[in-house]
Amino acid sequence: MGKRALVIVDVQVDFCEGGSLAVPGGEALARSVSRFLEEALRRGGLYDLVVTTQDWHVAPAAHFARPGRAPDYEQTWPEHCRAGTAGAGLHPDLRLPAGAVRFLKGEHSAGYSGFEGRSAGSGSAAGRTLRAFLDEAGVTDLDLVGIAEDHCVRATALDAATLGFRARVISDLTVAVSGTTAEQAREQMRRAGVGCVSSDQVLAGSGSAAAPAS
Repeated sequence: MGKRALVIVDVQVDFCEGGSLAVPGGEALARSVSRFLEEALRRGGLYDLVVTTQDWHVAPAAHFARPGRAPDYEQTWPEHCRAGTAGAGLHPDLRLPAGAVRFLKGEHSAGYSGFEGRSAGSGSAAGRTLRAFLDEAGVTDLDLVGIAEDHCVRATALDAATLGFRARVISDLTVAVSGTTAEQAREQMRRAGVGCVSSDQVLAGSGSAAAPAS
């Protein structure tokens, strides 16, 4: 039987209130994810691995709006999550268990999907792609939470389905940039075979994972 991992997408300072690209509810989400994860680990058996993704921009091409140009909030964005800055760090209210692995993405591109990232740190485990890391760990099922549902969560979930993982989004542990794009993202994920569950369903052991994408 395969293993299940929790993928925490981009719960970073710049994406929470007070950050340069804040999504409403980001700070509360960091606390909610922490409470959920604490309960999930207390019950045991729900997750074999926990990973996080982070925007980590160095020179991400056209991802940042040009100076003097307003961002369109679809393809161009205000400057955010510069590599090594406080804004690129995980939100301090996000409490992770020992052994959680960080994946950094978007150094020289938009980097929406966590599967574009590579593991941080040093040693033999550093620089691994998310797919390679999950495959080697025997992970077949993914639960996804984080910021923003209509952008990086969506992109990570769609890539997960394409790569054959059984993926589901925990709907009450995401926040979105806008209601309109959130609805579009949910429909796109549904068509790709990505499941949608609540945190209560996960903790109760219900809410079956979606089948792998064909």
